[in-house]
Amino acid sequence: MFSGIQEILVLVIIILGILFLPRILNRGGEKQSAETKSIVVLTGRMRLAIAASAIWPVLIAAFMQPWKQDLFPYLYLGLGPVAVIWALYWVYTGFRKN
Repeated sequence: MFSGIQEILVLVIIILGILFLPRILNRGGEKQSAETKSIVVLTGRMRLAIAASAIWPVLIAAFMQPWKQDLFPYLYLGLGPVAVIWALYWVYTGFRKN
C-alpha cells in the first residue's frame, strides 16, 4: 500500500529537483557571456571521422560475425583500429594546442 505512494513521491521529488535545482544553484554564480561559451563546430573531416568510426565496427561485425565465432579477433580488427586512431588524434590535438 505504501510502496506505491513512496514511488510516486520519489518521482515527484526527482522531477522537482530536475526543474528547480539548476535555478537554485545558478543564483550565486556569474552569468557567462557569449564570448566565454565555447561552441563546438564539426567540420566535414570530423563528421567523416565520426561516421567512419561508427560504420567500421558494423562492417567488420557483419563480415566476421563475432556472435558465431571468437570475439577477440573482432575486438582487434573492429574496435581496435577505431580506438587507436582516436587516441592518436587526441594526442596530436594536445600537442597542436601547445
